[in-house]
Amino acid sequence: MITPRGRQEVKEALAPQQLGLVRDKLELLAYLTTFRPEKRSGQLAINTSLIAKADFKKAVAIMSDVFKAGICVSDLVLTGAEGDKLGAVVVPAGKVGFATVCGATINGVLLKAGVPTEFRFGGVLEIRDSRPRRFVAITEYAGTSTDPSEQFIQAKMTSVGQAARTGTGKILGAFRTIPAPAREVVEKKAAVMREAGIKGLYAIGETSEPLCQVPVALNRVGLVQLGGLNPVAAAVEAGIEVENVAESGMVDFKSLRSFWEL
Repeated sequence: MITPRGRQEVKEALAPQQLGLVRDKLELLAYLTTFRPEKRSGQLAINTSLIAKADFKKAVAIMSDVFKAGICVSDLVLTGAEGDKLGAVVVPAGKVGFATVCGATINGVLLKAGVPTEFRFGGVLEIRDSRPRRFVAITEYAGTSTDPSEQFIQAKMTSVGQAARTGTGKILGAFRTIPAPAREVVEKKAAVMREAGIKGLYAIGETSEPLCQVPVALNRVGLVQLGGLNPVAAAVEAGIEVENVAESGMVDFKSLRSFWEL
């Protein structure tokens, strides 16, 4: 049987072949999304975080500031005990699984509405007075084998907790573009999603104009989305050890519950 060292070697040895893997996963999850915000039903994409049982209560207290400030894709979450499965992740012994809604859900809803989305990059977004200002670090999905949010959290490049408390800081964000004629459809769908509790669409640009200092191609519109792992990033900033698995799979919308019920 393959050993843990063997699994690690396979993972690392195949890194050059995994370039673009994150973009492919995002596109796949968007396609698999069947969530219908009007009906409050269907499958949507999640990220899964694994937190030690002893630290979970403290992590929830820290994350509450982020959820209160709205620096998240959704207030809806899912927890799992040892042995439970969240998406494709099985919660190991001594851990609590904490699933947040992945931004790919938004792109899945738009795709079902006939709006194709170009996945550009994930990054660290500077906000000031609770408004997006500029990206200060980016990783293109086509050129990475690991999720940008995971990278930036591990590198301690965020200040999500500060942003939640003061409105100024560095948070996780993502940049997408859509065809310009689809802007009206996107705005309508965004309003319906907000009513259903999915509010990760942070900013919509103008046709062919830069958004958060990022150039946009002719006849396209830029979108800035919030990172689903923002609440967890705040917990890591506070010194809590968390193992993150971004784009970890699909769950049924009805299985989610409000963070405030934890």
